[in-house]
Amino acid sequence: MIAPLPFTPDLSVKPEVEGFFDEATNTISYIVKDPNSDACAIIDSVMDIDYAAGRIAYVHADRMIARVRERGLKLEWLIETHVHADHLSAAPYIQQHLGGKIGIGAKITVVQETFGKIFNEGTEFQRDGSQFDRLFEDGDSYRIGTMTAYALATPGHTPACMTHVIGDAAFVGDTLFMPDGGSARADFPGGDAGTLYDSIQRIFLLPDETRLFMCHDYGPNGREIRWETTVGEEKAHNIHVGQGRTREEFIKFRTERDATLSMPKLIIPSLQVNMRAGEIPKDPTGRPMLKVPVNGL
Repeated sequence: MIAPLPFTPDLSVKPEVEGFFDEATNTISYIVKDPNSDACAIIDSVMDIDYAAGRIAYVHADRMIARVRERGLKLEWLIETHVHADHLSAAPYIQQHLGGKIGIGAKITVVQETFGKIFNEGTEFQRDGSQFDRLFEDGDSYRIGTMTAYALATPGHTPACMTHVIGDAAFVGDTLFMPDGGSARADFPGGDAGTLYDSIQRIFLLPDETRLFMCHDYGPNGREIRWETTVGEEKAHNIHVGQGRTREEFIKFRTERDATLSMPKLIIPSLQVNMRAGEIPKDPTGRPMLKVPVNGL
């Protein structure tokens, strides 16, 4: 049973969406502006890391900060669609420069509990989501200027995945890729292929003309990078779930495919940072430090 939408989308609201592609991680971050005010949100920001050298930088985030300032915008929200396993969030850095509140799905607590054990975090690591300013439950709303944004629970890739629906635009995180890219993997701890299928069907309850914005694109078959499509295009042409593929077919396909995939290159630093709302963990002396759990993933 696919849960119904807990809100009614308002397609008359058309936010201005500007994408910022990070070539190192194939991530797209977004500035989402209210067309009737100077208010905006940033979705799925990126902090640069040279993992081999243990160095971080903020080139990608600085581009977004400069753009917000150039346009004279007021940042109200920094949204994480989920705890990313392939890039590090720059939300605290951007918040320091522009303000705004950091929000994520309420099931972040499940992710924190799971990976708190894997990374052998001590009792000082809070597993209640308190590192974030807002934890969204399914159907929760928030305001970006005059716009009402809605959080739609779409787990399966991770337990905390949420699609954020803002007028005629929806930001799907890793739940869906472009039609020729398919869908996200579901084999991380807490992931589930059947749940992912149900979540995608829930996104498909949105009107066909709803604009969908991806968190990643890898340019399948050498095409140029793209990150915007529609619900109608996904339903008709998505190579993993389009054209009426059944739940059983998807689970079989997704499970077999996931078994062939290697771990994302940045999964170890990404999880440690992102489950802390973008903060880098510190050792007992206060130095920024990351752990490598051997045979833990």
